[in-house]
Amino acid sequence: MVKVAFIGAGSVVFAKNLLGDLLSFPALADAHVALVDIDTERLRVAERMAHKVAAALGARPTITAHTDRRDALAGAGYVINAIQVGGYRPSTVIDFDVPRRHGLRQTIGDTLGIGGVMRALRTIPVLLDLSRDMQRLCPDAWLLNYTNPMAMCCWALSRATSVRTLGLCHSVQGTAEQLAADIGVPVEEIDYAAAGVNHMAFYLRFARGGEDLYPQIRQVIADGRVPDTNRVRYEMLSRLGYFVTESSEHFAEYVPYFIRRDRPDLIERFNIPLDEYLTRCEFMDGLWGTMREFFGGDEPIASVERSHEYGARIIDSLETGEARVVHANVRNEDLITNLQSGCCVEVPCAVRRGVVEPERIGDLPPQLAGLIMTNVNVQSLAVEAALTGKREHVYHAAMLDPLTAAELTLDEIWRLVDDLLEAHGDRIPRLR
Repeated sequence: MVKVAFIGAGSVVFAKNLLGDLLSFPALADAHVALVDIDTERLRVAERMAHKVAAALGARPTITAHTDRRDALAGAGYVINAIQVGGYRPSTVIDFDVPRRHGLRQTIGDTLGIGGVMRALRTIPVLLDLSRDMQRLCPDAWLLNYTNPMAMCCWALSRATSVRTLGLCHSVQGTAEQLAADIGVPVEEIDYAAAGVNHMAFYLRFARGGEDLYPQIRQVIADGRVPDTNRVRYEMLSRLGYFVTESSEHFAEYVPYFIRRDRPDLIERFNIPLDEYLTRCEFMDGLWGTMREFFGGDEPIASVERSHEYGARIIDSLETGEARVVHANVRNEDLITNLQSGCCVEVPCAVRRGVVEPERIGDLPPQLAGLIMTNVNVQSLAVEAALTGKREHVYHAAMLDPLTAAELTLDEIWRLVDDLLEAHGDRIPRLR
């Protein structure tokens, strides 16, 4: 029996999608699913949800619930990680409120920027503890990480542990679906491949039957059909020649071009939703009461459809040998040759029984590699700070961040970092 430990199962909506995917595969329908969360009420609701999902699919898994992850990890073949260290309150709120007082605005703040750096500092130590438990209790297991900041977390894990780790995101396949809709081509007919780093990867191939579809994507601009929610990415396509895989609201804070105090007109022109992540979190907080009532009651789930997440597909391929290609985040070992060796890159990976083979890309187009390295530099120093405990590298990461450097002076950056570290307190391990 395959055992899958789900760390952070209290994220009930996300857990429902992944469990629905998992139990929909015949080879995994009788898996042992070990749910883990430190919030006992959310864990209880997640357990009820898992039983309802299983019933809707006619699956017969073994479902257990644990507040101690070690009980869940023992003998696991796969560990899915979807935690948010520090939660929405207080940590995410701090990541937005303190920078705002210093004149720095963000959209999502979970992947790069000062918000991403702070999230890395409080998340990486927890992931290292998790990996140590895995090395002791399930040393051969795969860690499928969904927690942001993806590149920083996976980079730190690859440096400090021997755990087999794949970082998983839905930006590549999600954006492919959006682009397919924009150009009126069924996504199942499209052959695509993207490479770069998480949230800053670019489609190197987007084709149908050997026909390059990039001219059709550029025609969206020419026809004035750019979706309001995607103005930033289409603008970058016109400048770089390639389409980026992560959303416009994310991408706007990875570069210094769009969020500018001295140019408030850019916010309206490119439709940039400042503080967007806070809005989403407030919505999910409001939704929690409805989910708790539904999943805690006796009403069954009418149906369960597979999501576009990669996690369950990877597990099924590793177990059954069915060959699939997914885009995953892995250590850069001669995969993208003009990005830093050892960093975390997002590339196509062939998956079959027991094997994950990342594709060697070689050199990216130089303009893409140059822009990506502005993000890799921040990731590198944030990881260095987390692994060495050297406070100086937190300032270095912040001063190299494209958005932070565009908005604040060096003195302002230093004061911002000081205030953030003080506000987070013990949630970020002591830095020397």
